[in-house]
Amino acid sequence: MQQIMEQAQKMQQQLMTAQQELAEAEVNGSAGGGLVTATVTGSGELKGLVIDPKAADPEDTETLADLVVAAVRDANRAAQELQAEKMGPLTSGLGGGLGGGLSLPGM
Repeated sequence: MQQIMEQAQKMQQQLMTAQQELAEAEVNGSAGGGLVTATVTGSGELKGLVIDPKAADPEDTETLADLVVAAVRDANRAAQELQAEKMGPLTSGLGGGLGGGLSLPGM
C-alpha cells in the first residue's frame, strides 16, 4: 500500500509540473497567410494577437474578424497538441480510464 501511495504522489507531482510547463509555454496560430497571428499558452490562455495592417480594411471588418477567430482556433489547436504531448504519458499511467475527458485545473 505504501508503494502505491508513493507512486500516486510521484504522479501527482509530475502532473503538477506538466501543468506548470503548459501554463508557461506559448504557441502560435495564424490565419490569412500570417496576416493574423494569435499566441496562447499551452493551457489555452490568449496572450497576444498581431494583426498585419494589410488585414485591416475598414470596409471589410467581417473578414478581419474571421481571420482573428481562425488564428485563435489555430493557436488553441496547437495548445491542445502540446497538452496531449505533455499530459498524455502521465494520464495513460493512471490506468487509461481518464482518456481524453481529463480536465485539470487551469486547463
